[in-house]
Amino acid sequence: MPAIKYLIELTKEERKKLENTVSKGSSPARTIMRANILLASDRNSNKPMTVEETSAAFHVSATTVQKVRACYAEQGLESTLKRKKRVTPPVPAKVTGDVEAHIIALACTDPPEGYSRWTVRLLADKCVELGFLESVSAMTINRTLKKTNLSLT
Repeated sequence: MPAIKYLIELTKEERKKLENTVSKGSSPARTIMRANILLASDRNSNKPMTVEETSAAFHVSATTVQKVRACYAEQGLESTLKRKKRVTPPVPAKVTGDVEAHIIALACTDPPEGYSRWTVRLLADKCVELGFLESVSAMTINRTLKKTNLSLT
């Protein structure tokens, strides 16, 4: 029998919280699955399940069970159940405060010759032409103007 690396010993409060999470069923599926794994692995229960039994019972891989146990042992209950909030978004925003200020200032100027007013497409093209951005869609310009309550009419 392999040595057990992470022993899961839940306190009464933790066990009650996990049972509450599972019974309500209103949490994300990932959270409920992790709560079930921890409850099944608890050494303080009648008979804790092995990694293989837990993975079979909850239709997850043995690696998932081991990672949940390791996360609980190293980081605690809250970190195990909740997703970690990203520090930075996956794609950085094109329009920063500086670029936004340029767009607003440009929209407040007179439109190009031959046009009676600025359109979002004209603004997008002018922003690229002036070098504020490498490329920008008309919808990005539209969102920026809408956010600042600036109307082109």
